[in-house]
Amino acid sequence: MSKRDYYEVLGVERSVTEVELKKSFRRLAMKYHPDRNPDDPGAQEKFKEAKEAYEVLADAQKRAMYDQHGHAAFEGGMGGRGGGAGFGDMGDIFGDIFGDIFGGGRGRARRGADLRYIMELDLEEAVFGIERTIEIPTQVNCHHCNGSGSADGKTVTCKTCHGHGRVRMQNGIFSIQQACPHCGGSGQAIEKPCRHCHGEGRLEETRKLSVRIPAGVDTGDRIRLAGQGEAGPAGAESGDLYVEVRVREHAIFQRDGNDLHCEVPIRFSQAALGAELAVPTLEGEVPVTIPPETQTGQQFRLRGRGVKSVRSGRHGDLICRVVVETPVRLTKEQRELLEQLEASFAAGDAGKHMPRAKTWVDGVKQFWSRVTS
Repeated sequence: MSKRDYYEVLGVERSVTEVELKKSFRRLAMKYHPDRNPDDPGAQEKFKEAKEAYEVLADAQKRAMYDQHGHAAFEGGMGGRGGGAGFGDMGDIFGDIFGDIFGGGRGRARRGADLRYIMELDLEEAVFGIERTIEIPTQVNCHHCNGSGSADGKTVTCKTCHGHGRVRMQNGIFSIQQACPHCGGSGQAIEKPCRHCHGEGRLEETRKLSVRIPAGVDTGDRIRLAGQGEAGPAGAESGDLYVEVRVREHAIFQRDGNDLHCEVPIRFSQAALGAELAVPTLEGEVPVTIPPETQTGQQFRLRGRGVKSVRSGRHGDLICRVVVETPVRLTKEQRELLEQLEASFAAGDAGKHMPRAKTWVDGVKQFWSRVTS
């Protein structure tokens, strides 16, 4: 049975880069590795095939020979088999690719987990900043053994890995290095585990933290508190805490970046005659002049009355959108006055006072004229 093309085996083009080649091999190796498919001989054969292809194509000299002569380059006297490199020579590659399968790595102590905390804020709190105390259920260093996991504070050389922190696993022809399962890769073991944390070096605890939220944050912003996540096992480095901001909806303002938007309802008499209004801002009321003949939807921009950017320090604007409100629950006198006003419009030139309405009516007439013609 003839061998498949090495590029075809790895599912890559002949112009593949070294990074893409390794990525493709990693994907196939994770899928077909014997430890993941102990009862599937077909998967093991595919793993061997992918390994052989990678050994050749990952070596610049071998790849050049293969590109020129194909499989014949490694048959007879032209350079030996493609799998000439032993597994011991690929220890670093397989340690990198399969470290996560075995929970190991390269002998480094495991860092504590990062934590995430969702903090909900009112708009005013997000705009002006706030300091809050939060409670975080987490793993902290054991107070009794100072995070070492040892009752007497002493450690000895691990008898499994002899202090190297790594062991070699043999599975048939495969040999893979992984972090020592007994000491977790530290090379040191505990003879007398702490009875409070059972040698883990950590305890469950709800911790209180004071968090300062800077002015100008918005939904989705994150604040990183270095080293405030879970403590690492056996005194290893702690993870980080990420405080994620979510800003609640506001009754008046809607935020768009550093700008604020709000609606300003006015009476139609104010819209027609003009008016002086007091518009609310986050720092107090500001007078705004509504000019005569203002229409619904017209906007007024109050510069610098928005949110101060947490990054640049620049202030956004407040954009006010006018909404002309139709009056309700009219008194008899008000109704009579409106009827007199409407009669005056009807008796005069309606288009002069209501240009948009006239344009709309003319447009409707033209439409029906086209439809019925």
